[in-house]
Amino acid sequence: MLKPFDWLAYQVTNHTGVVAGVALLIFFVSLFGTTLVTMQTGNEAYLDKNTPRGALLAHYIDTYGSDAIMVIIESDDVTRVETLWYIDRLLNHIQNQQSVESASGIVTLLKQGNNGFLPSSSAEISEIIQKVPSEVIRRNLPSNMMTLGVITLIPGLSKNRQKQVLSNIETIVKTSRPPPGVSVTLSGEPAFESEMEKEMGSSMGVLILAAMVLMVVAVLTLFSHVRYALLPVAIVASGLILTFGLMGLTGTRISMVVIGAFPVLIGIGIDYAIQMHSRLDEEIYKSSLAEAVTTTITKTCPSVLIAMLATTTGFIAMMFGPIPMIGDFGITCAFGVISCYIAALIMVPVFAMLVHYRGKRQEKGDALIQEDGFAGTLSSSSASSQKSRESAVEKYDRTLGLTALKIAKHPVPVLLFVFSVAMIGFILDNEVPISADEKTFVPSDMPALLNMNKVTRTMGSIKTIPIVVSADDVLHPDNLEWIKKFGEYEIRKNDKITGVSSIASLISEYNNGFLPDTRSEAGRIVSSIPDQYTKRYLNGNSEAVMEFSTGDMEISQARDLIKIIRKDKDYYPSPPGLTIRVTGSLEMFSTVMDDIDRSKTFMTILGFVFIFAFLLLAYRRLNAAIPLIPIIVIVGWNGAIMYLSGLDYTPLTAVLGSMTIGVASEYTILIMERCDEELAKGLPLLDAIQVSVQKIGTAITVSGLTTVFGFAALMLSEFNIVANFGITTVITVVFSLTGAILIMPAVISLVYRYQGYQV
Repeated sequence: MLKPFDWLAYQVTNHTGVVAGVALLIFFVSLFGTTLVTMQTGNEAYLDKNTPRGALLAHYIDTYGSDAIMVIIESDDVTRVETLWYIDRLLNHIQNQQSVESASGIVTLLKQGNNGFLPSSSAEISEIIQKVPSEVIRRNLPSNMMTLGVITLIPGLSKNRQKQVLSNIETIVKTSRPPPGVSVTLSGEPAFESEMEKEMGSSMGVLILAAMVLMVVAVLTLFSHVRYALLPVAIVASGLILTFGLMGLTGTRISMVVIGAFPVLIGIGIDYAIQMHSRLDEEIYKSSLAEAVTTTITKTCPSVLIAMLATTTGFIAMMFGPIPMIGDFGITCAFGVISCYIAALIMVPVFAMLVHYRGKRQEKGDALIQEDGFAGTLSSSSASSQKSRESAVEKYDRTLGLTALKIAKHPVPVLLFVFSVAMIGFILDNEVPISADEKTFVPSDMPALLNMNKVTRTMGSIKTIPIVVSADDVLHPDNLEWIKKFGEYEIRKNDKITGVSSIASLISEYNNGFLPDTRSEAGRIVSSIPDQYTKRYLNGNSEAVMEFSTGDMEISQARDLIKIIRKDKDYYPSPPGLTIRVTGSLEMFSTVMDDIDRSKTFMTILGFVFIFAFLLLAYRRLNAAIPLIPIIVIVGWNGAIMYLSGLDYTPLTAVLGSMTIGVASEYTILIMERCDEELAKGLPLLDAIQVSVQKIGTAITVSGLTTVFGFAALMLSEFNIVANFGITTVITVVFSLTGAILIMPAVISLVYRYQGYQV
């Protein structure tokens, strides 16, 4: 392991300019990669389209799906003649746009009731409205102050094309010159996703800026005893750029979950820079600059590499989860910590060589020699202040050492207590609610969300539960009969289902309310129906879709309803050869709840397996698993605190277990390594534990608090999913510090005693 670091040390000390040039080249390539980074919203963030369910949903959307854009028109009285004429002009203009299939609203109903013409007086308008069924009026004209228009897009439009259409419609609305007092707002899934992307970009910038500011505060507070104290912050900023570059070059996209990765990697990544910078500052007082740089690279960087790789294994486990954006979160975190490590590995020694790094105390020593007695008085005062600060640190170190010694003397009661609490936490973890409703993840005051809620209150849920029906010939009378009767059966049985539309209902509508008795008659009727209607329910002769409309409901309720529909389709007799599959966004989000429940446990176990395998490979002994024992306790504590705090499991907090493994392993590994070092010097076991914790406790505490500062930035996010993740991660880091400093001594004491070490 040391040979590559020896080579790097030689290159840095002898060819500093060349190494700096290569680093700059990599930096500029990364800057180019940042321009390729894209945002990810919609179904692909939740469901892998390469899985059977993902492929079915993608096929349904491409073949039948059409995200509607809702037009909310508000005024003192939207039934005024001039307002209705404006609405008619607006919808006609929109309908003439490419990729728009239809645009309808209250004016469509009024025209249908007036021989295709818009009424010209208030009396005519009132008369027509009174003749229209009240249910239809409520959906189109909930009050005289608001009406809704529905813009239906051509099925199968790509997300990019939907954005273009939405942008065109927004331009039309802005230039439409509505009458005084009339406001027009666009809503619906395309508008919601477009605004969410903007919010994500804004939130990401705020989080990164907040994390960097908090890092500056933390470093100036905890790391001010070295020269160029802000160098680690600059290193992390460079690591961020390298991370964005890798994301852009590899096609990893930013989702609302991935946003949470950046403060995480800032909090973790700055630790690598601090450790290397601290070691350089320590060595500069003992040797020449070249020797100090060489020692830093060859002695500190390998141990930091082991800690970094151990952390990375926890993130790698996330890539095997079923939810794509969790995998992207893991990839981004892995990219981030590796990038920050590489940045620290290169920038600390190269910067030191370029500026001829000197320690602060060396400068003070020069001042003593060169200045007069007044300067010497200042130096003495400064030294006294420094001694006072060191005394406080030493007092903290001694307290940690004595605490570790007491714990090491009585390991069994300590471990029984902490594991009992952890077991309670594992039990409570099963009671933590799971949330998979995208609307609860975004800022509650986001205008697009408020508009969506307004539409839902007026029209009910605009999402449907589609069922894709496949057969050799779906237009066979037996298959059409089943589609019609199964739809009617579900409406009667489930009060959450408000209606159903299908190729069977469409054929029935064009055949005086009856289904045809023969296949040839069915084909004739279908051929007489305009393609714009049939293609929404029929794909050739082998596939059709039926769509259940529902009332507004929580995702958990949708999950229960979909389970009932699945049971009913198996129970309700179907013709031979008929295949029935449930799909749609509601099915996707309801399944995400199950995915979260399974993946949070799976990723945690996988994280333990990965890091155990890594530690065995790195240390080549079975007691390499010792650092994992406190982490088991910490994971249990996480479950308890989530339950007691009333937090939910979301696609982001589902990664908490595997992330805990990655974060906590660094601290526990450092404690074990230092203890092994003291044992190798011949100290008895208890003394080795006390000395190791006493010598490294402050460093770990400073490292952990710095990480907490980075994670705390997450709590400033307007995205609820990210803010709640910030709360849990801050608690996790505190637990990780506690586990390393207080639980690790008990574990080492108990295990090493059985291995024959002298107490």
